[in-house]
Amino acid sequence: MENDQFSHQFTDADLGQFQTLVDIVTRLRAPGGCPWDREQTHESLKRHLLEECYEALEAIDQGSPPLLAEELGDILVQVAFHADIAREAGDFTLADVLTAINGKLVRRHPHVFGSTSVSDAREVELNWEQLKAAERAQQGVRKSPVDGIPNALPALSYSQLMQDRVSRSGFEWEDVSGVLDKVIEEIEEFRHASTDSQKTHELGDLLMVMVNLCRWMDVQAEDALRQANSRFRRRYLQMEELAEQRRLDFEQLPLDEKEVLWQEAKTIVG
Repeated sequence: MENDQFSHQFTDADLGQFQTLVDIVTRLRAPGGCPWDREQTHESLKRHLLEECYEALEAIDQGSPPLLAEELGDILVQVAFHADIAREAGDFTLADVLTAINGKLVRRHPHVFGSTSVSDAREVELNWEQLKAAERAQQGVRKSPVDGIPNALPALSYSQLMQDRVSRSGFEWEDVSGVLDKVIEEIEEFRHASTDSQKTHELGDLLMVMVNLCRWMDVQAEDALRQANSRFRRRYLQMEELAEQRRLDFEQLPLDEKEVLWQEAKTIVG
């Protein structure tokens, strides 16, 4: 009965408002609220923010709109929590967050909110970088394209973002054939590496070139690998299930028989 009464504190219309989320988080963190919520800091919530973002990515990969809606809500909770922690500390408020991002979106879309004309999405990206550089210049800050990339990004995402940025400064192949030639070159350099250190070095270079190839194919390297991991997991589990159905000792099967199961699993789970 108590939970039933609580659920009626908010109407459906209330629950559809961002302000309701802000009010709920404020109450949770207020004196007499939730002890766990009151203990949280920007630092303690870092892990949760990262996890929620990855769960949203997984929902996108699964093609599940209801799940994505739920995960985006969890990300909004993180935004509201961090804003409330900052408000309590006197650092900034949610209004400051919204003012900053709304202003940035308007400034960096002069082709929508101003008189600038653009021909395609590529030109929008170039204008965005130029506007960022102009803003930094006004602030007296000079930054290289490779500066300001979050160190916490996964390595593939970091590499792709860094290569995106330097390409806009003209450090770019003329066409994809240059990238493909570089892939072959890096493979040959790996073949000739003689020490573990050299092999690690060359594999790193090869990974960077593969990320660059992803860029040229308009593919996010992180997404491509995450989806490949998911496919591998599905297929491997299917292999194990097939072996169990046939009363085979999967671990003791020779590789050629496992390969047969692998090909069968691919036809079943994709």
